[in-house]
Amino acid sequence: MSRLATGLHRLRSRSPWEVLWSALASCGLVLFSQLAVAMVPRLFPSLSLIAMLPIAGLVFFAAIVLGRLWRRFIGVAASAPLFVLFNILLMWGVYVFVIRRETSSLLDMLINAECALLLWGLYRILSGDPGIVACDPSYLEEAGCKDFVEAIYPSEKLPTLSRVRQCNCCKANVRGYDHHCPAFGTCIGQKNHRLFMALLTGFVVAESTYTMCSTKYITRCINSGTIRSENPVSLNMVISTMLFSILQVLWQIVFLMWHIYCICFNIKTDEWLKGEIFQINWKRYPEFQMREQPQSDSEVKFVNPYDKGLLCNIREFLKPK
Repeated sequence: MSRLATGLHRLRSRSPWEVLWSALASCGLVLFSQLAVAMVPRLFPSLSLIAMLPIAGLVFFAAIVLGRLWRRFIGVAASAPLFVLFNILLMWGVYVFVIRRETSSLLDMLINAECALLLWGLYRILSGDPGIVACDPSYLEEAGCKDFVEAIYPSEKLPTLSRVRQCNCCKANVRGYDHHCPAFGTCIGQKNHRLFMALLTGFVVAESTYTMCSTKYITRCINSGTIRSENPVSLNMVISTMLFSILQVLWQIVFLMWHIYCICFNIKTDEWLKGEIFQINWKRYPEFQMREQPQSDSEVKFVNPYDKGLLCNIREFLKPK
């Protein structure tokens, strides 16, 4: 499958007008949610930035819920990848037009490079192939199964389909399937897992850098006494995008630590947890099940047959077979 095949496949089912309306809905949702968060420093000017953080989180969540209800009412579906894209562009735009003049040249080069790399990485992961495995009739004959889904679950039936899982969201069969990423609108599998980790790390670094730059801008405005002369809309947008970046970094760090843990022990998210409800999922796959007495009904215990030790696991992630 070519690099653009996955992206083209998703676009074929939509007309140009549907794509345009989806883009406008995503852009509107970004502006609405950011303007809602921008009201927090305006309504609570006496609070510290740390105290504003939980309020901003609640306001942002409420704005997203209201935005989704409005989209259902008008019948236009927004796109999560476009929502991510417009948030990057908004953050970058606020930096360039407001914060940049208070930033050193080195830091300016750094944050511009980070934002550009985020856009490039987002394009790559949207247009790339996660490792989709086509349904070949020869696989079914070799495994003695009626359908492809039945063939991919018991890996011992057909070693060539080892760790090929079916995504519940897009129904694709993906080699090395980890999870379906709603933010990027694509599966994360063997071919794009490293790019996903690089992109996730890039978001943490870029948003942390932006938070540092915006904090310096606000501090300098306060210390120089020019905060009252600043455009209140621009200042509130700086604070709102900074609060949004902090909220993003908080959950992204936890998510990044989880994926690093999975890489170190060579286990996929789908093999450990089930979807959005976080139920134990390893009992679904026979290779992770072990009984103390194979011929009895003794309790099934978890065993990871893919764990080859820390260094080997990291090497296999970096250079998959």
